[in-house]
Amino acid sequence: MLLSQPCLLRGESLEETQASLSLGRWSLWLLLLGLALPSASAQALSYREAVLRAVDRINDGSTEAHLYRLLELDPPPKDLPGTRKAVSFRVKETVCPRPSLQPPEQCDFKENGLTLGLVKQCLGTVSLDRSDDQFDINCNEASGPFCVGTLAWKIPWTEEPGRLQSMGLLRVGYN
Repeated sequence: MLLSQPCLLRGESLEETQASLSLGRWSLWLLLLGLALPSASAQALSYREAVLRAVDRINDGSTEAHLYRLLELDPPPKDLPGTRKAVSFRVKETVCPRPSLQPPEQCDFKENGLTLGLVKQCLGTVSLDRSDDQFDINCNEASGPFCVGTLAWKIPWTEEPGRLQSMGLLRVGYN
């Protein structure tokens, strides 16, 4: 003969035992649900990671001879709800041939000799959702000189003759 009633613990009533079992079932269901659903933070990419992933896809679909690497990333837009983000960044041609197993981040920019690396301005949207591999990016060749460096100049009225003052980052570009 099977018992349909749960075993009573010493000092507990039937209602207390059933409530305890019900609470235990709910706890088990919540634990299983938490394990089954991936956490939202594990699914989200950072703004930079999403752009680097887009650069990888640009390289995958390119017919050019060399890989491109992220040169400069504009700041992210103000926090807007949703996982799609507007992006603006520049990529520059590297010395690594396109069918390369080397990640673009490990490739040097093409700068030696007469062949300056080609710089492209890229605009579009990327997804911060790790499972969403779609992006909408248009990259156009920069139409003029592009320089990222430090500008230094001599200030004639400084107390130390010949002392150079540095202004910091100089960004010149034509699109």
